[in-house]
Amino acid sequence: MENIFGEKFGSEAADVIVNWLVTQLPGLVIILIVFLVIFKVVNAVSKKLKKRAIEHATASPDVDTDEATKRINTVSGILHKLVIIVLWIVLIMLVLQKIGIDYGPILASVGILGLAIGFGAQELVRDYIAGFFILAENQIRTGDVAIINGTGGLVESIELRTVTLRDFAGTVHVFQNGKIGTLSNMTKDWSAIVFDIGVAYKEDTQRVMDVIKRVGDELKDDPDFANDITDPIEVFGLNEFADSAIVIKARIKTKPIKQWSIGREYRKRLKVAFDNENIEIPFPHRTIYWGEEINSLKLDVNKIPGQLKQ
Repeated sequence: MENIFGEKFGSEAADVIVNWLVTQLPGLVIILIVFLVIFKVVNAVSKKLKKRAIEHATASPDVDTDEATKRINTVSGILHKLVIIVLWIVLIMLVLQKIGIDYGPILASVGILGLAIGFGAQELVRDYIAGFFILAENQIRTGDVAIINGTGGLVESIELRTVTLRDFAGTVHVFQNGKIGTLSNMTKDWSAIVFDIGVAYKEDTQRVMDVIKRVGDELKDDPDFANDITDPIEVFGLNEFADSAIVIKARIKTKPIKQWSIGREYRKRLKVAFDNENIEIPFPHRTIYWGEEINSLKLDVNKIPGQLKQ
């Protein structure tokens, strides 16, 4: 009896497997092939739509090309990932159906489990909500230079849950969107480099300001830098009486992320101009003064006795 029962059971199992291979396996293979094609089509269409969107957005001469590109890259990346997630969910449900697993109870269990987890996942929900508003309000985009919670760097990616920065040293910083307390975008629409230029008290302030303005105008007229500078240099005037210098404030507006290269080139040219004009860039020093009737203390090393010189 046991042999007969075992043979009968094995025969029925073999029949079920053969029947599944004949009736269900071809459909499962077709589903996998179809979804493989769909994934490739979605990737291709996503790239094509992004390219067309950038071309359309930058067609107007009034639109900043870099700004439009950053915005489109950020939004299209998020939408593409959402579509891929939905496709994976549908694929998994179809595969479960083909192999004879009822996913209804699984979905119900997932729903109950999600409700239970939801009470303990408030931080995760907060991250997603904050990420949505970061994207909706266009606060930062991939490619921007931003300062988040006191840490500055290049925005490498923006997700619904996190923002990733890479600082100047190459260190990657990942921030949860819900924990971003302060966010400063240094390259949105336009940027600027601000100069606090210190010169000696003996210098003619107006003459120094004229040199600062001249160097800025020459830099803007240079074809190698003209496209990166949006406005002529602004010289605001004498800004501070410091311990060893008078400080003149100036600013150059540039295209986003170009302020640092423009600032380095301007400082180099200004140093050359100051040297040519004999304008002193001071260093900290002290003058000992004994009153109105007495000149400042002067020391003549030629009159120092030989023993002191040694």
